[in-house]
Amino acid sequence: MLKGEPLWVFLGGVVVALKYVIIGIVVVVAVVAAALVLILHTAHQVPVQYVGSLSGFEAFAPSDQTVNYNGHTDPVGTLILPNGTTLKHAIWNGRYAGTIIQNHNQIVQLNDEWVGRTDPVNNQPYVPLQDFYVIKGQVPVQQVTINGQTYYVIEANSINPANIAGFYTYDKWIPNFVAAMNTPGTYAAGLPGNSPVYQWTNTTGTVAYQTMLYQHYIPAFDGGYVLVLPNKTIISYGAGTPSGSAIPFDFPQQGYNPSS
Repeated sequence: MLKGEPLWVFLGGVVVALKYVIIGIVVVVAVVAAALVLILHTAHQVPVQYVGSLSGFEAFAPSDQTVNYNGHTDPVGTLILPNGTTLKHAIWNGRYAGTIIQNHNQIVQLNDEWVGRTDPVNNQPYVPLQDFYVIKGQVPVQQVTINGQTYYVIEANSINPANIAGFYTYDKWIPNFVAAMNTPGTYAAGLPGNSPVYQWTNTTGTVAYQTMLYQHYIPAFDGGYVLVLPNKTIISYGAGTPSGSAIPFDFPQQGYNPSS
């Protein structure tokens, strides 16, 4: 306070000075808090990892469950790797998520209508079919936690669309299908309309005809295909959407003759 300066002038200066000090402290605290939030957020981020085989095939088998992830409804299921390892609670996020949900709902509805009824060709009961989605090459996966549950998010937008294709077969055969695709020498073939396979009184014959039945109800689905393993074992299946051009089992280019 200067000599002769009024007291109110001096006190006013002190108040102004304190005001700027307080503002400075608030700014510093805000900056520090923001930095801490950034550090904590970064520390809890799990980077994308690539699972599976560079040249092999993996499969995503959706369940009846969906989850809201980043504002989108995504299907939840199991990711099956070439070595047989399964990652449960897998989320398909991004490209084709809506297609997968729609396909799966249609398969479930058809199962509700047909499973247990009799195949008119081999006189055996129809069995539950399952849709699944094959990926060629490694799969980008990010581990996240939603409502306390750990999920493995498949980042489908990072996968070349040519490397994704949809299929359907007997639900218990999907692990075998993945193993067959990854077995050198396995090839896909189509069954002619008069194939004796349809008359086989086992699940192979039933599924062969049943995939043909379901194709009449789901657009772009085609049944009557088989995977032929080197030991001559066959797996009946059908192909659907999406239909990636890099998946060699999507559209068989040859027929199957059981006697060959």
